[in-house]
Formats: sequence, structure tokens, C-alpha cells
Amino acid sequence: MNLKPLNDHVIVKPVKKDEVTKFGIVLPDSAKDEKPEQGEVMAVGSGKLLESGNRATMSVKVGDVVLFKKYSPDEFKVDNIEYLVLSESDILAVIEK
Repeated sequence: MNLKPLNDHVIVKPVKKDEVTKFGIVLPDSAKDEKPEQGEVMAVGSGKLLESGNRATMSVKVGDVVLFKKYSPDEFKVDNIEYLVLSESDILAVIEK
């Protein structure tokens, strides 16, 4: 992928949810069509431009798995692969494993 997000934007590859949860609950078809809320960071911008002219340090890095607001990202495809672009402020947490 040759995409470089600008400013405080992050490009994320959505993580597909399992059809059966780890507790054995089968998810209905309507749940499968829900927008993703988790994804792997594929690229990060250079950071938000501050009034001082400096750039804020990004709090996520490539390879992080993040939790974000469901309806905040914009969706697009590159080479038939779905990606999401969102602002760093829309990221709620980094999921540590």
C-alpha cells in the first residue's frame, strides 16, 4: 500500500469479527453487516499541526490494533482491499494482547 495519511489521520484495515463468539454465541446476519469497530493500523500521518507550528506526536503506530468509534471512519478500497481512514481523535483505545 502506498498511502500516506495527512496530519492526524490514520489508515486502518478493519478486523473481521467471528461469526461465533468465544462463548459459543452465534451472531445473526444483521450483526455481521455492522460497521467494524476494530482494526489494524496500516499507516499514520505526521501528527496534528499545533498553533505553535510544531506537530503533535501520534499516539498510535503501524501494527497497533485499535478500537474506534463505529461511524467515524471513511471507507475506501485499494486493490480490492477495504481500508478505513479516521482521525486520531476518533480512536478510543489500543488493544493490547
